[in-house]
Amino acid sequence: METTELGADLRFAVLGPVRAWRGDQVIRTGSPQQRALLAALLLRGGRTATAPELLDALWGENPPNTALAALRSYAFRLRKALGPGCLVTDSGGYSLRFAPDALDCAVVERLAAEAEQVRPADLHRARELLVQALDMWHGEPLAGLPGPYAGTQRVRLAEWHIGLTEIRLELDLELGAHAEAVSELTALSADHPLRERLRALLMTALYRSGRQAEALGVYADTRRLLSEELGIDPGAELADLHQRILRADPDLAAPTVDSPAAAEFARPAQLPATVPDFTGREEEIADLGRQISEAARSGSAGGVMAVSAVAGIGGVGKTTLAVHVAHTLRDEFPDGQLYVDLQGTEPRPAEPEAVLGGFLRALGVPTSAVPDSLAERAALFRSSLDGRRVLALLDNAHDAAQIRQLLPGTPGCAALVTSRMRMVDLEGAHLVDLDVMSPEEALLLFTRIVGEERVHSERQAALAVVGACGFLPLAIRIAAARLAARRTWTVSVLARKLADQRRRLDELRAGDLGVKATFALGYGHLSAAQARAFRLLSLPEGPDISLDAAAAVLGLDPYATEELLEALVDISLIESTAPARYRFHDLLRLYARECAEHDETPAERCSAQSRLLDFYLATAVGVYAWENPADRVLDHLAATDRPGLAFDTGEEALEWLYCEAQNLLAAVEHSADGGCGGRTRRAVDLLLAVWDLMESGIHAGQYESAARALVAVSHARANALVEGRSRLLVAQLLRMTGRFTEADEEARRAMVAGTAAEDPVTCSYAPNLRGIIAHKDRRYEECSALHTAALDAFRADGNSYGEGAALSNLSWAQLSLGDGEGAVATSRAAVAIYRELGAGFRLGNALYALSIPLTAVGLLEEAQAGLTEALQVFRDARQQFWEGMTLYRLATVHLAAGRWRQAAAHVEQSLVILREVGGEWRTANALTVLGRALVEMGQRVRAVACWNDALGLFTALGSPEAEDVRLLLAPGGTAAAAG
Repeated sequence: METTELGADLRFAVLGPVRAWRGDQVIRTGSPQQRALLAALLLRGGRTATAPELLDALWGENPPNTALAALRSYAFRLRKALGPGCLVTDSGGYSLRFAPDALDCAVVERLAAEAEQVRPADLHRARELLVQALDMWHGEPLAGLPGPYAGTQRVRLAEWHIGLTEIRLELDLELGAHAEAVSELTALSADHPLRERLRALLMTALYRSGRQAEALGVYADTRRLLSEELGIDPGAELADLHQRILRADPDLAAPTVDSPAAAEFARPAQLPATVPDFTGREEEIADLGRQISEAARSGSAGGVMAVSAVAGIGGVGKTTLAVHVAHTLRDEFPDGQLYVDLQGTEPRPAEPEAVLGGFLRALGVPTSAVPDSLAERAALFRSSLDGRRVLALLDNAHDAAQIRQLLPGTPGCAALVTSRMRMVDLEGAHLVDLDVMSPEEALLLFTRIVGEERVHSERQAALAVVGACGFLPLAIRIAAARLAARRTWTVSVLARKLADQRRRLDELRAGDLGVKATFALGYGHLSAAQARAFRLLSLPEGPDISLDAAAAVLGLDPYATEELLEALVDISLIESTAPARYRFHDLLRLYARECAEHDETPAERCSAQSRLLDFYLATAVGVYAWENPADRVLDHLAATDRPGLAFDTGEEALEWLYCEAQNLLAAVEHSADGGCGGRTRRAVDLLLAVWDLMESGIHAGQYESAARALVAVSHARANALVEGRSRLLVAQLLRMTGRFTEADEEARRAMVAGTAAEDPVTCSYAPNLRGIIAHKDRRYEECSALHTAALDAFRADGNSYGEGAALSNLSWAQLSLGDGEGAVATSRAAVAIYRELGAGFRLGNALYALSIPLTAVGLLEEAQAGLTEALQVFRDARQQFWEGMTLYRLATVHLAAGRWRQAAAHVEQSLVILREVGGEWRTANALTVLGRALVEMGQRVRAVACWNDALGLFTALGSPEAEDVRLLLAPGGTAAAAG
């Protein structure tokens, strides 16, 4: 019988407790000694083990007199448990027969070998295989087994595990995940302090994360440890890495495409689809193809990067031509094709920094490794393209200044640019002026869209149509699409409609007016309802609009709205970006707004945007209620005339909120400067209803801009209620980002305005916020008084949610004033309120607040449990900011419990988030805690680097915490004491 047929349903595990299964049923493998026999046979991979070998494996050099009998008894029981044919007697010994992949360590060997084989060509696949291999470990190998053989194998398997982990971490670094690897490497280097390879990986990860001082600190700590423990210096590899970090060796940067590790890192293929009926332009295609392909071929010979710029009026087909040419040249650029719409005709063209960020991520650079400044992003972009052949299509550029930093700049690469501007100031560019189509090309394009059968019998009418379109490709496509969608029309019918000059501009001119004439062609043939929709839907400021929001703008039901929108899509006046979502092309939006100004009264334009604001506010209130049921704040918001959307689950509500975030905030900001009175109250209440969106930190910049716009207009109009609420929101944003002095001033002014307006929302939340800031500034008596005042205001308003918040914050004041037990009791009261209310996100806040006094009085396990619950609450609520803060707070609990490694791991995870959305003050706090954990782990030099970074941030902010860090760094401080 073949081995592969024996026990085909048996499986064994040794990478953890020794276990066996038949199918999904666990097999009882007996006593520890019996399992030790099973392990010894399994690890021989089917080879026979003699009785003396097994006796030595289980009992060592001095087995008991009964050992041989016991061995035979164990073998008998295993044979019975495993089934016939699996455990066999052979020449006085024993062997196990099982399928090759039945043993977990055999699977690991196969996966590791496959990873090594694919690693040069496919780093992602190699890493995936190693992760699968490492997932086979389930605790200590051969856990609980006696005998010298088990002990030896346990050490070997553990060493194998850490070796594979090192290889996987090397791949993480090669793939650019250096920031994410720091936390794990910090913990592993603490567990294996003498393992130099881990220290080298940690130094590399820190250096690539912009933390050079910490990287050098790791080396200093390692050198001291090796000297104290072993009396030796670091090995040559670590010493060489130290020198390379000192001189900022460029080869230590995150892998670029010229390194073998990154050769297959990412191949973007971002080109939009070419149109199936592309027509004509043979001369331009040949010209552009020749220029660009020569640049691609000259790359290996030290040639130059090519730039071709296509210019012409709107609607002339620049993008269509560029995309078509780019597709024909794909084989010339095997390393990828990048594409971006630079929105050059919008009031705010795309920022080069944002475009480069998208390009870098498309090329495989992780978000955490993308630099902040334009110059650094441009440099990294060019470095990433070095040695590669990539084509960048920069569509709809505003001017040459916008694209200079977006050009690849390396031989073998090329850029194809489209713009309404002729870029004579773009050095070295090959310029192409794209004119309208010839009559033959125009007629051919029209025929391909409408169909040969309909055009053939009415050739003259077809020529009249394309002539009326001015041979402009976009106008031809609009006209042909209308005809193709109406089977009852003839070409002559369309020609007669276009011959009516009342439906066209008298003259087609260059530039914007030419584009306007083309759009007027489609607009003039719309029904009254379609034309109204076209005009009004251009008014909202967001990047796109949902079907439901469009229905609100138009004052129609969704079904009638969808019919109008789909009709506009059919004739290419709007685009459908996804099911039930629509957007205007940039020029079409501008044209539609001009039409709205001409054809709609100011009152109707204001009404349309008012209906949209009503819809957003009503829906946002519903979202808020899912997360904060029965919150009294909802009773103080403005009433709406339109209903909002209803959601079946909280997850659906959050999905709507985050999907519509940019549109919501754009609507608020536009309400402040849109020239329509009476909308600022609903606008500020919309901001209040999406408070949770603000606290997530993701859209903080746009949220602050909207709130400040409302502050300005409400102050100018002496609207105290709106001014108080909008200043309150600005203050909260300032506090979240660590700008405490400004936050306190805004909160003070909010209180003044709120008191004048007798607004219970501002009059309760503003003193609560000022109390938080007072606590940060260590004004504890004032902090207590402010929170007490807030608590009274919340209770007077019947606002249990606010009461819980005030109690949580008051507990911090009690703690700082020396009443630890009172602080715990107050915080627990807050948690009880939120649990009774069935709160979500706010319960997480209360649990977070409770952890602070619990930690102070030594109730660390309760603090950790509460924070663990809060962490899941915040993740479910998509509260990224609070997720980072909770990880930080968990680190402080572990630090208090003396769990240094866990503290360092949690604070490293928090730093990844807080550096993005937490502001400099919170980042500095996290660095301070990280330093404390590192000192306890013996990594003193790296800890000092963290504290120096924190000191710089605190000093720049003028924070009193700077003095605390100075004490840590001072002679006799923690840093010195640790030495």
